[in-house]
Amino acid sequence: MAYDAKSELARVTKYYNGDPLQKRFSAIVTGETNSGKTYLLRTARFPIHIDSFDPGGTKCLGDLIRSEKNPNGQIVVDSTWENEDPFNPKCYEEWKKTTEIRMQTHYFDMFGTYVIDSLTTFAKAVMNAQLKTQGRPASTPQHRHDYNPQKNEIENYIRKLMNLPCDFILTGHLKENEELLSIDASTGIRRTNTEYRLYITGQAVITIPLLFDEIYVLTGSGNPPKREMLIDSLGKYMARSRLKQGGKLLATEPPDIKALLKKAGLSWTDKPLLDKLI
Repeated sequence: MAYDAKSELARVTKYYNGDPLQKRFSAIVTGETNSGKTYLLRTARFPIHIDSFDPGGTKCLGDLIRSEKNPNGQIVVDSTWENEDPFNPKCYEEWKKTTEIRMQTHYFDMFGTYVIDSLTTFAKAVMNAQLKTQGRPASTPQHRHDYNPQKNEIENYIRKLMNLPCDFILTGHLKENEELLSIDASTGIRRTNTEYRLYITGQAVITIPLLFDEIYVLTGSGNPPKREMLIDSLGKYMARSRLKQGGKLLATEPPDIKALLKKAGLSWTDKPLLDKLI
């Protein structure tokens, strides 16, 4: 059969219009300690499933978390992954097995948002698993020998999670990088430049954010602090938004995921309550 350019154009256009990945929301939400990264999740699309690798990190969501005392809660937190023994690490491998089962049983179809909280502790669990397989549990990682495989493992699994039938949010901490620009010879005064970047090792600081549509930074100042969400920023903080390209979003938006989705023209409503599904 001869190649038909018009048919190929129609096929590609039809695929793009029906591709669920083009309508999916994925974001890395970063910020300094106590910036409100986890608290922000209460504004995401419900129901929400959180795989928590950050010990005690989801306590700020207690009133919404599904439990025996709160059976109507629409946030499900799996805190299994918070308890890691670095001398006998099991969390990451168990998390992978559990995630595979959840995918096969269409578990994530019930949820509006899936969250890993946070990249910092998730990456530590990945490294712990690697060191165990090499017979070096709880030892110090050896630069590229250990960090490159860790980066590849995280990237590969994030790519897999991008195919989930729900929004995907990854929280992450920030690392302060101070660069010495000059020292005044007469006064000894140092001139420096301080930047905040994703807290992850090596080239992963560049490659992992590239997998996400959105990179947000939560900031706050004042007493009580007024929190803002940077979605487009260069310099001290690094933020990016592909949704902003349509001109509907500002460089700084209120910290409200559903309001931002609605403003950008994406699906922003919750899925059915868990009680109606189960």
